[in-house]
Amino acid sequence: MKKTRMVKIGGVTIGGGGQMAVQSMTNTDTKDVRKTVEQILALEEAGCDIARCAIYDEQCAEVIPKIKDQIHIPLVGDVHFDHKIAVKAIENGVDKIRINPGNIGKQPEILKVVSAAKKHNIPIRVGANAGSLSKELLQRHGGPTAEALVQSAIDNIRILERAGFQDIVVSIKSSSAPVCITAYRMIARMVGYPLHLGVTEAGTYKSALVKSSIALGALIVDGIGDTMRVSITGDPVQEIYAAQDILRGCGKRKGGVEIVSCPTCARCSLDLEKIASSIEQYTQNMRAPMKVAVMGCAVNGPGEAKEADLGIAGGRGEALLFAKGKIIQKLDEFDILPVMKRMINEFQDEYEAQNKQR
Repeated sequence: MKKTRMVKIGGVTIGGGGQMAVQSMTNTDTKDVRKTVEQILALEEAGCDIARCAIYDEQCAEVIPKIKDQIHIPLVGDVHFDHKIAVKAIENGVDKIRINPGNIGKQPEILKVVSAAKKHNIPIRVGANAGSLSKELLQRHGGPTAEALVQSAIDNIRILERAGFQDIVVSIKSSSAPVCITAYRMIARMVGYPLHLGVTEAGTYKSALVKSSIALGALIVDGIGDTMRVSITGDPVQEIYAAQDILRGCGKRKGGVEIVSCPTCARCSLDLEKIASSIEQYTQNMRAPMKVAVMGCAVNGPGEAKEADLGIAGGRGEALLFAKGKIIQKLDEFDILPVMKRMINEFQDEYEAQNKQR
């Protein structure tokens, strides 16, 4: 990854060319502490590194300590339009504040937010969103183009820099994957601050996964980005699984179970979709670095299964079970899932035991 300025968000450091941090944002009412905490704990379980909450009024800011007391990852406060709420969120313990200097107030109000961030030693995330560009920029660039987004982000960065603030994280978001790719490539050449990647308003799961895989995948392979969010309408836990899949697909995240399964054809007589889906769901929160192959026939099956930590090569109502490249046994179709889950558990237990000894 491109080596950018290191910025500390609670116990997580981003930038410096280190591992990409995965983020999500709660969609509970922040003032409902119980539901918000439950959702963040679920995000943690899925592998989330940083959580963000909308702090839309003073009551939201007041409950920040109660939320932080019950979670284990950094909390980011997302504040717009009112600098007083931003300052209160900082004073009440958020680990990073996300603002848009263009809508948080005039220069004196912005300086108050910067002063609070300096005092409490937390970073500020700024940037640009295609849905909130100024009329002047839209007219000058003919719409929410990559150039308009970059200029908006640079304008916001300069506001903070003139105030003597440099613990900055930058985001540039559009609902268009090509625009995101172009804009992030441009800004990466212009600033050394860590970049928060994301496609905004990406849609429901299918659309969001496609758009985010295109845009974020291209940027990550380029070595651009320090933290990321896959925006999905619905359960934010799905954002974490999607982000991890994108990172693994780009070869930038190890750990967790990788499922290799064939698309099936007329040679396959097993219910391979059921087997692969069941294994995927069963292992989605596991941290052990493991490759599992679920293959339906003898064409590519044995080869893929041999290369995996655990795998099957299907036949007529049965399958050969492979472990670490060796055939272990032949299984009837109904025994495949129970045996594979048992062996996956053994692998996970061994991994956890090794980690405790380190």
